Amino acid sequence: MTYRLLSYEAEGGPRGGLMIDGKVYDLERETGSASVLQALRAQKPFPGKPRSEALKNPRLAAPLPDPGNIFCAGANYTDHMAEMARAQGQQPGPTMKDLGEKPWFFIKTQHSIVGPDAAVKLPPYSKAVDWEVELVAVIGKPAKDVPASRALDYVFGYTIGNDLSARDAIRREKNPPSGPFHFDWLSSKCFDGSCPLGPWIVPAAEVGDPQKLALKLWVGDELMQDSNTGQMIFTVAEQIEMLSSRLTLQPGDLVMTGTPAGVGMPRKRFLRPGEKVKLWIEKIGEFEHRMV
Repeated sequence: MTYRLLSYEAEGGPRGGLMIDGKVYDLERETGSASVLQALRAQKPFPGKPRSEALKNPRLAAPLPDPGNIFCAGANYTDHMAEMARAQGQQPGPTMKDLGEKPWFFIKTQHSIVGPDAAVKLPPYSKAVDWEVELVAVIGKPAKDVPASRALDYVFGYTIGNDLSARDAIRREKNPPSGPFHFDWLSSKCFDGSCPLGPWIVPAAEVGDPQKLALKLWVGDELMQDSNTGQMIFTVAEQIEMLSSRLTLQPGDLVMTGTPAGVGMPRKRFLRPGEKVKLWIEKIGEFEHRMV
């Protein structure tokens, strides 16, 4: 059976949903779990056939509106690193992996999560909000000290995220660049709505190899990002290996795996009120949100 795990808008807030053959069913009626997070933590198999009536015209919410931790890989695509180096007048050099380094992460908050068709308010302190389409791995069972060879066994499925970034809020200019307090990741990455997520979670078995997926992002009708997850410096498995060596990943944690070339910063093109952003990843689907 092929299915999609999702959330939909209801009175009192988002509820879990299950899509089978294009129809959406209430997750609690099908499995006993009222939310996607509850379903992931229960680790029970999903029913083979629907047991309730399909919902009529459900409006999708973020597939996991209340995730656990949100880990975001930085500087993780070779094409993105090359474009950023050229934007600074430098020649692309060896990657962190080439130098023997490990994956690097920052964290977003639950306040960052919004769903398909959301209106994301541009933060008033920034005039340079950028887009970043990302493959998102959804952890399905506790993972601690997991080797890369087994890491994908701990992924329940995949969804799509946009790591919206306030580029002009990343630096605290009165703090020296060499000091630990020069960078402001909170202001740059964690404003409300800075992590649009959607449209649903596709089980890992249906996606297959996460390093062979095309991914694209449009602003309006203009294609901005057009790449492939094969451009990742550290694979999804290597990222999970690194994270699980430092802490225990839990069901419902999200791993945003980095973005490819095509972001706005090198071209000094940033998001404006009224613009629509569309994201697509092969084998997963697509969704839109808008900026206000």
